[in-house]
Amino acid sequence: MSDRDRREEQNRGKAVRREGPERKRQRRISDRDRERYRKRRRKGRRRKKTGPGIGTIVFFSFQAVIVVALIACAFVFYNRFGIRILELYHEAEKKVEASDESVFCQSQTTEVYDDEGTVINTLKGDKDVYYLKSEDIPDDVKQAFVSIEDKRFYEHRGYDLKAIFRAVVSLVRKQSITQGGSTITQQLSRNIFLSHTVRWERKVEEIFIAMQLEKKYDKDQILEYYINNIYYANGYYGIEAASRGYFGKSVSELSLSQIAFLCAIPNSPSRYDPRVSPGETIKRRDRILEEMLEDGAISETDYASAKAETITLTETRTVEASNYMQSYATNCAVRALMEKQGFTFRYEFQSDAEREAYDEEYGQVYEECQNLLVTGGYRVYTSLNEEKQVLLQQAVDETLEDFVNRGTDGMYAMQGAAVCIDNETGKVVSIVGGRSQEDVTTSLNRAYQSSRQPGSTMKPLAVYTPALEGNYTADTVINDHKFEGGPENAGGVYYGNVTLRQAVEKSLNTVAWQVFEDIGVETGLMRLYELEFAKIMDADHQLSTALGGLTKGATPVEMASGYAALACEGVFRSPTCIVKITDASGNSVVDNTQTDTRQVYTSDAAHAMTNILEGVMKSGTGKALSLSGMPCAGKTGTTNDNKDGWFVGYTSYYTTAVWVGCDQVRSLNGLSGSSYPGTIWKQYMEAIHSGLYAKELND
Repeated sequence: MSDRDRREEQNRGKAVRREGPERKRQRRISDRDRERYRKRRRKGRRRKKTGPGIGTIVFFSFQAVIVVALIACAFVFYNRFGIRILELYHEAEKKVEASDESVFCQSQTTEVYDDEGTVINTLKGDKDVYYLKSEDIPDDVKQAFVSIEDKRFYEHRGYDLKAIFRAVVSLVRKQSITQGGSTITQQLSRNIFLSHTVRWERKVEEIFIAMQLEKKYDKDQILEYYINNIYYANGYYGIEAASRGYFGKSVSELSLSQIAFLCAIPNSPSRYDPRVSPGETIKRRDRILEEMLEDGAISETDYASAKAETITLTETRTVEASNYMQSYATNCAVRALMEKQGFTFRYEFQSDAEREAYDEEYGQVYEECQNLLVTGGYRVYTSLNEEKQVLLQQAVDETLEDFVNRGTDGMYAMQGAAVCIDNETGKVVSIVGGRSQEDVTTSLNRAYQSSRQPGSTMKPLAVYTPALEGNYTADTVINDHKFEGGPENAGGVYYGNVTLRQAVEKSLNTVAWQVFEDIGVETGLMRLYELEFAKIMDADHQLSTALGGLTKGATPVEMASGYAALACEGVFRSPTCIVKITDASGNSVVDNTQTDTRQVYTSDAAHAMTNILEGVMKSGTGKALSLSGMPCAGKTGTTNDNKDGWFVGYTSYYTTAVWVGCDQVRSLNGLSGSSYPGTIWKQYMEAIHSGLYAKELND
C-alpha cells in the first residue's frame, strides 16, 4: 500500500471514531428505511406480474377471441369445403396424369337426329384438322395472348394468388365463386378437363388442374394447347381455323393487325363476334396492340401501322336457310347441357343492370357448352319432324312468294317465321326461321333469335287469362270507349258496352287496356315471366304491354309455348326439341322424355280462354281461318302502322305461331294478323291435321 493510500485509510477511521451515538442511530434508521423501500418496490413488481390491470385483461381477451374465432372458421371451412377440396385436388392429379398431347387436339363428332332417328346434322370442331404446333404459331399470336390475357404467364405456376384469395373470400361469404381471374393455364384447364358447371367446385378444380398442368407440361406446350383450343366464334376452334374462316388464308400469312383482331375474339366470342359486332372487335384489337406496345413486343411504328389498317373479312360461313331445324336443335342442345351442368335460367330481374350481368354470364356458359357439344361426340335425339318441317317451310315460301324486293344484304325484304309445338309432349316439331332463298344463305333463325312486337296476340297471355282467374268471366261487361291517355281501336270504331268475349273477338284495344289496369300490370307481367319470355324489360312495366307494346318484343317460339299452355289446361312446358342426349357410348347425359311442367294459369281460366278464342275463329278476326272439320282456337295480332303481323292458334293436337314482317322494321300495306300470317297458319295446320280425328278442345 502506498503512503497516500495509507493516509486516506487513516482519515476514514478517524471520521468513524468521531461519529457520536446519535449519528450512528440515525444512520441505522436510514439504512432500515432504504431496505424497507427496496422490499416494497420488489413486492410491487411481483404484484404487477401476478395482477395485471383491466386494459391488459381486455387486450389479451380480445386476442384470445380472435384466435378462437379463426380456429372455429377453419373448422367450419374444413367441414363444409375441406373434404371436397381435397377430393378435387386428387381428381385434378388423376386427370392431368392420364393426359397426353392427343387430349388437346382430338375432336369427336356430335350427331343430331330427327324424331325418326335420321341424322339431320353433324357437329365437328376443326381443331384436329387445323392444329398448329408451337413452332408453327407466329410469335405475334403468342405475344398478343400473353399481353392481353396473362402478363405473368411465364412467371407464375398456373394460378394467381390474389385471384385465389378473392375466390376463397367469395366462397366463404356466398358459397359460390364469382371472382377470380383465370390465367391462361386455368382457361386451358376449363376448356379441356372440366364439365363447365357453375358451382364453386369448378373454380377450385380449375386451379388444381392448372397447377398439375404446369408440373407436367412446359410453358410453350401450354400456350400451344391454349391457342389451338379456344373458341373464335362462328364455329371456329383454334387460331388456324379462325384465320381461314375469317380471312381465307393461313395465320402465317396474316398481318399484325389481323392477328390482333383474331386474338380479340376468344375473351367473349359473343361480344366480339366479328360478323355481328365488328366495331367491338376492332376496339379490343386496338387494346391488344396497346398492351403489346407497352410490353415492348412491338415498336411504335408497328403499333401505328397495325391500328390504322382496315380489316376486311371473307364471305360469311353460314347455315343454309333450309337448315333452320338444325340451328334450333343445336341451340336447344346447348341449353340442355347448360342446365345439366347447373346453370339456372332466369327471366325476372330487379333492374336492367342485373339483367346485363346475367346476360354476360349466360353468354360465357353458353359458349363453353357449345364448345362441349361440338367437340364432345354426343348423340342428340330431337322431336323435329322432317315432313312437318317441309310443310311449314312450304307454307311460308308460297304465301310470301310475290314479295321479291330485297334488302342490301340480298335477302328478301319481306320475311316470315313460324313454330309448331306438339301439345301432347310440349316439344317443337317444326321450326322455320325465314324464307328459302337459293342464292343467299343466312345464320339468322328468326323463329327463336328475333324478337318482335307481338301486338294483340299478347292480350290472352298477359291480360285476359289472368283476369279470368279473378272476378272476370266471358260475359263480364266493359265499356268500350275512347278516353284520354288510352289507346285507339283499329279503324277508330268503339262499341260501348261489350262483353269480354266480344272484346276479344273484335280485338278491342281500349277494353284490354282497362282490364289490364284493373288486374294490375305486375299480375300480367308475372305470367310472362312464368311463361319464360326472355326480353321483358323495366320499361315494360306499363299499360301498353297489354297491347303487345314490349320494348324488345317476343319470339315465335315464346308465343307458341305461351299459347300451348292455354291448350294444355294452363300447364306450361319450356319449349325445346331435345328428347335426350347421350355420349358416344350410349350413356344418358340429358333425358327430356318427361318434361318438367309448371301450372301458370288455373285450368278453369285456361278452359274459359280457349272457349273465347274458339269464338275468334268462328265470328271474330280469325273467322276466315278456321280449319275444316277440326275445332281450333286462335288470335290475330297487328302492330301499329302494320309493321308486324301475327297469328297464333291451336287445336287439341298442335299449337303454331306465325310472324310476318321485315327485318328492317317498316310499314307494310295489307299486312295484318289475319292476312299473310293467318294464311300460313291455315295452310300448314290443314296439312298436318289431315286424317286426324276431329277432337274437341278442352276434352
